[in-house]
Amino acid sequence: VVRLEESGGGSVLAGSILRLSCSKFGSRGNSLAWFRQAPGKEREGIASIRVDLGGINVADSVKGRFTVSLDPTKTTIGLRMTDLKPEDTAMYYCAAGSFTSYYAPLRPQDYGFWGQGTQVTVSS
Repeated sequence: VVRLEESGGGSVLAGSILRLSCSKFGSRGNSLAWFRQAPGKEREGIASIRVDLGGINVADSVKGRFTVSLDPTKTTIGLRMTDLKPEDTAMYYCAAGSFTSYYAPLRPQDYGFWGQGTQVTVSS
C-alpha cells in the first residue's frame, strides 16, 4: 500500500510563487507525478519523475514556469510554481505508479495511487 500526502497549497495573487510537496509512504511505485484538476475540467498531468532513474517529464502547458524536484531520500516530490496565473487555479494531486519507460507518463489513468489533493487558488 502507498500513501501520499500533499502540502503547500493556498490562495495567492497572480505572479506569485508557490511550492507544493508530496511525501510518499510505502515502497511500491517507481515514479511520482503531479496532476491538477480545475472545476469542470479533466485531470491534467503536470510533471513526473522516475524516482529510480531520474527521468523528468514536464507538460508543455507549464514548462518554463513549473519545476519538479525530488528530495535526496527519494520519498518527497516538490513542485515549484512561478508566475502563477488565475488559470492555474485547481486542486493539485500527487500520484505514484510503476513504469518501464525512462520518462513516466502524464496520463492519470496510468497511476494507481493518489493523494487527497491540495487546493491552489490564484486571483488576479
